[in-house]
Amino acid sequence: MKASIIGTTGYGGGELFRILHHHPVFNIHSVHTTRDELPIYEEFPHLTGISTMQLEHINLEKIAKHTDIVFIAAPSGVSSKIVPFFAETDIQVIDLSGDLRLEDGEMYRKWYKHEPVSKGLIEKAVYGLSEWNKEEIKKARIIANPGCYSTASLLGLAPVVKENWIDPNMIIIDAKSGASGAGRSVSKNLLFSEINENFRIYKVNEHQHIPEIEQQLNKWNHGISPISFNTHLLPITRGIMATIYVKFTGQMSTERLIDLYKAQYEGHPFVRIRQQGNFPSVKEVTGSNYCDIGLHVDERTGRGTIVSVIDNLMKGAAGQAVQNANLMNGLDEKMGLEIIPIYP
Repeated sequence: MKASIIGTTGYGGGELFRILHHHPVFNIHSVHTTRDELPIYEEFPHLTGISTMQLEHINLEKIAKHTDIVFIAAPSGVSSKIVPFFAETDIQVIDLSGDLRLEDGEMYRKWYKHEPVSKGLIEKAVYGLSEWNKEEIKKARIIANPGCYSTASLLGLAPVVKENWIDPNMIIIDAKSGASGAGRSVSKNLLFSEINENFRIYKVNEHQHIPEIEQQLNKWNHGISPISFNTHLLPITRGIMATIYVKFTGQMSTERLIDLYKAQYEGHPFVRIRQQGNFPSVKEVTGSNYCDIGLHVDERTGRGTIVSVIDNLMKGAAGQAVQNANLMNGLDEKMGLEIIPIYP
């Protein structure tokens, strides 16, 4: 199948290129940018001697004529101007921006500060949380790929929320991400001298992934109240750790909680549940499509600690996008993604 990547010059687009370059079914037909047209190795020198593909400007008619599936890694507010065109074709679309994730247009306008796409287009899009919306993804033509923080948080919370084991009024998510989550745009806060040997909270109670997380949690359990969610910038390149705090409504033990998660994620190859007393770190998933989850119950307080880690550019973006593309086309969801994490 011929694949095109729109927004190739960002980190997410670069990861899509890395994965698809080795994929046995999806062949990269074209790569697109709003920047200068030049060989891709000039934008990404690590591709020197690997690819001589030319970055092209975005010509939707030309892309549609030669492509079977389009991955859109453009920023929110840009992607929404591209997706409607492809929605009128039989081309498969996987959108990595936030433009198709929120079902409520006014909510999107409030949190993203852009005009929403039409309600009809939103209704066509399937939320691509691979492990939990698998059957819908298999039938979809348009995928709203989840956000990176949302992926880590939702995979960590899904079993206890769906089973109604926790107090719906007490969900706290303390999340941290590497600098690549902010993309390649120039910002003072992303300078090496600002990030190195530093640890900063940002978008306090205002991160745009909050409504996305709440929207999905309420689909699993209508009783879930607004969550407390905050994000921090780590002095590392890539990786997310979401440390999630919940309050159980009944008697709970760590052993019972781990048994639930192992049962719920059985048959889902990219979610790995740690043994009791073992907690994941971001280094242990770097460069891979894995989500590792560690669990503990404090029987003294009746609270649980859920630690969920992913690579924000892989399971949080490009890796999950390819996993969804595999599912959409009846392929093994692991195809092209059986990448061992880079360690150390």
